[in-house]
Amino acid sequence: MANQSTVSSLSSAALALLAAVACALPASAQSSHADIMNSGRRVLTAERLTDGERVTLDGVLDEAAWQRAAPAGDFVMQDPVLGGTPTERTDIRVVFNQDHLYIGVVNYDSEPDKLLGNTRKRDEFLSADDRFMWTMDTFLNQQTGYFFEMNPSGLMADSLMGPGNVQSREWDGIWNARVRRSEVGWTIEIDIPFRTLAFDPEAPAWGVNFQRTVRRKNEETVWTGHQRNQGLRRMANAGLLVGLKDVTQGRGLEVKPYVAGTMANAPGRTPEITTATTADIGGELTYNLTPSLRAVGTINTDFAETEVDTRRVNLTRFPLFFPEKRGFFLDGATFFDFPNNGFFSRRIGLTNGQPQRIIGGAKLTGQAGGQDVGLLYVRTGDDGTALGEDFLVARLRRRVLRQSYVGGTYAMRATLDQTALPTRHTAGVDFRLSTATFRGNRNLEFTGSWLWNSTVGNTGDSAAWALRVDYPNDVWDMSFLVGEVRKNHDPAVGFTARRDVRRYSPELRWNPRPRGHRYIRRFSFGGQPQIFTNTANQLESVEADVQVFRVELHSGDNVTATVTPSYEYLSGSFEIAPGVVLPAGSDYTFMRYGLSASTANKRVVSVQPRVEWGAFMSGHRTEVAMGMGVRPRPGVTLNLTHEWNQVDLVEGQFSTRLYRLVADTQFSPFMYLVNNIQFDTVSRVLGWQSRFRWIITPGNDVFFVYTQNWIDPTDPASRFRTLDRRSAAKAVYTKRF
Repeated sequence: MANQSTVSSLSSAALALLAAVACALPASAQSSHADIMNSGRRVLTAERLTDGERVTLDGVLDEAAWQRAAPAGDFVMQDPVLGGTPTERTDIRVVFNQDHLYIGVVNYDSEPDKLLGNTRKRDEFLSADDRFMWTMDTFLNQQTGYFFEMNPSGLMADSLMGPGNVQSREWDGIWNARVRRSEVGWTIEIDIPFRTLAFDPEAPAWGVNFQRTVRRKNEETVWTGHQRNQGLRRMANAGLLVGLKDVTQGRGLEVKPYVAGTMANAPGRTPEITTATTADIGGELTYNLTPSLRAVGTINTDFAETEVDTRRVNLTRFPLFFPEKRGFFLDGATFFDFPNNGFFSRRIGLTNGQPQRIIGGAKLTGQAGGQDVGLLYVRTGDDGTALGEDFLVARLRRRVLRQSYVGGTYAMRATLDQTALPTRHTAGVDFRLSTATFRGNRNLEFTGSWLWNSTVGNTGDSAAWALRVDYPNDVWDMSFLVGEVRKNHDPAVGFTARRDVRRYSPELRWNPRPRGHRYIRRFSFGGQPQIFTNTANQLESVEADVQVFRVELHSGDNVTATVTPSYEYLSGSFEIAPGVVLPAGSDYTFMRYGLSASTANKRVVSVQPRVEWGAFMSGHRTEVAMGMGVRPRPGVTLNLTHEWNQVDLVEGQFSTRLYRLVADTQFSPFMYLVNNIQFDTVSRVLGWQSRFRWIITPGNDVFFVYTQNWIDPTDPASRFRTLDRRSAAKAVYTKRF
């Protein structure tokens, strides 16, 4: 067992560090609520339901409350005509009672038979459909919020928004909605329980904004903040939702048990694993300590329903970054975010990509006064060759000024058997200074971070830091980043691709828009050089990605041409493919060229061809890729990808291929089946996952998942043989009090 006093003392040290950071900061200079209320923002008033009055969720706005509520309309076009009048009208109304927030939307359409609603699956991206989106800043702090979107087929998607435009798309809030199509267009009724949201009950208003896409016209309209350097997700430009009073999250208690069963074997692995059947129960317990601060406990945590990673072929010397997909770590992820992947939750409960048993854990996320707080503890158990460990992560951000913060982080990783590996610590500080009013209405950001980790034997030299200036605007978009990673930098719960390097990365893009052009919406020119030296200032690599031109059409099609001058110095030997080794001490200067295109996803068949060619290391490399999307009817989507690399070097020749097919069958917004088939010639593994999800009601889900992998033997006379297979069933139930 772990040394409990050690864990306790480390926990106290973490809290003491964050408390010291907070105490060292000046009192928040964030604009007062009164200043925001008097800032001239657009205002929408929520109408309270009378006693006994109810909203029936059917997509028809026929209740009397909808007629009493004042509508928000008068959207402003953002594209194709900046500041123009929308071709289709949109009206929004908000009503509420003590427990629920209801939003009613009428998306008028002069050609309702041409509405596009191909996708129904929960949280799918809507690049091919008409859509209605909205954001809510429930703390009125202009830095955090919630994002939601829907389409005419009833798809529901959501995400958390953190400072610096951080998004956690995988967050699944418990809410419900219905869509109804009619001769006037499409209407939506939305029910968001207040228990789903964290909010400041003392705030006089919430920040809100709305956006609509008419896909066949490629038209974007917003309620407020229509300038192209503003938009839906920039909450400093949001309007105000007023009138929300005397609302509750109930007792703030949520119980979420699960039952799961699995059957698995691995006849092709070494050693062979015979068929084993397991049954598990576990779950989560959530309690809202305050309306804005949430505590979650989990026991016997299970991720049987998690999607497989997307395969990629890696021809670099450095590891690839794969995003988190497990629900427990995604919920509240924006409260733990630290620059440059200083926190990477896939270091917890995953070993070489394989899941490790998680005994339990707890986390605290939310806001306390002017602070954003994140505290996470997880214990994993011994699982094969993977050692059981304790993980502790603490994160604090103090909001200052209007859109800025200063913060700190601490992480601890300790093996339960302290003789196997010493406890590792990570600590850091960061800041963000941001304004949306530079030179009137321009965005300007200055961010910085410093991160340190302990090293075995106290060898030191483990810090990493970065400074970045951003000018993200239209027509000019500029930034400059400089940073350093020392040779022993290895954060206990972080991700580091390169060590012993300094990085310089300027970026400049010019995005002019020809006025009144019949076909062309925007051009784009620019580049982003990536320059790396070692910490002794010796040049190691350069990749100057220059966008010679990009043309975007009103139809949604685009074409891009690139030139990439590159330089690589190999301080050590690099095996780029089996038997193909580039020698240490070599340096290479080469030029590559690229051409890519994409047709609009709204079409029944869309394609994304890409080709790159030119010199590469000691020889040449040609890369050809083709993506294809097929949408034969609403609810059915096929996405096919093929990538081919032919590499001819002095040291040897090789080629790689990658194939992927993702077939979505979406029976309704609450039931879908996804089949994902992938094969690459590097691993020679063919993988298939079939994943069924049935959302009985929001928060109550049933999953069936089957995964199988086959190996393609190097002997051409042999057939594919099974490496492993796994089937799982899981049911999740949510009860709120």
